[in-house]
Amino acid sequence: MDFNPITFDAAALAEYSDLFNACFLGTNRFTTEYLKWLYVDNPDGKAFGFDARNEGVLAAHYVCVPARAMINGRPVRVLLSLNTATHPQFQGKGLFTKLAAMTYDAAALAGFEGVYGVANANSTPGFIRKLNFQLIRPLEALVGIGRVGVVRGTAEKPLAFERIWDDSSLNWRCASPYNQVTRTRRDGVWQFYSRAIGPWLQAYGEVVLGEQVALASGSAPVTPLKLYLGLVPDDAGGLRGFVSIPERFRPSPLNLIYRSLAKPGETLDSSRINFSFLDFDAY
Repeated sequence: MDFNPITFDAAALAEYSDLFNACFLGTNRFTTEYLKWLYVDNPDGKAFGFDARNEGVLAAHYVCVPARAMINGRPVRVLLSLNTATHPQFQGKGLFTKLAAMTYDAAALAGFEGVYGVANANSTPGFIRKLNFQLIRPLEALVGIGRVGVVRGTAEKPLAFERIWDDSSLNWRCASPYNQVTRTRRDGVWQFYSRAIGPWLQAYGEVVLGEQVALASGSAPVTPLKLYLGLVPDDAGGLRGFVSIPERFRPSPLNLIYRSLAKPGETLDSSRINFSFLDFDAY
């Protein structure tokens, strides 16, 4: 088995698309257009990851995408753990764990300070036991018509984790070929929406941005009903106007996980997290 960094030419993206389609039947997400947007066009940097090949055949693929975040009050470069696939013929050989470990070692040398991700119930134990991730906490899943009202970090009490967004990264995030994100500005706060379930339920998040950010404002969805999938700091006072979705109606619990690359073993305070659908790939 040969292991090499991922590549970005058209032939490689087509090969990755074929692998995803072989592993995840029935999905229409992993087109070459989507992979180019995700792997190449990200203004925070090209995707970071490794491939495994057996006699030239793509056997497994693992990718993280670069991002910027505030970690305990410091702006740092991080990776979002995202796409992984192992061809059915090569499953059960530990290839994902091998590729992930290689990716994190290379990322640490490249100056990335941490890796975060959102894992479902099936994949969370592997990240924790085999790859030394911290389980921060499950994401809240709520529906309602309210606002987030996130408490901002301060020098005296910084947030443990918060993505850093600007106009270029938000314009890129909103342009996903799979599910575009719309935005509107209200009371100095940018609100973001993405289709969750049909036209009547929209995934929802907020970002506070400076006046210098050059985003084109659109209109809010026709329906007022929102899905909030994320976390707010404990001192934000909760999410007014939202109710929790009962566990039996959720397809799978989603867990926020984190691994420090710069300070192995460093953990994040789960009570000081600001996180929404914008910060991962749910919608």
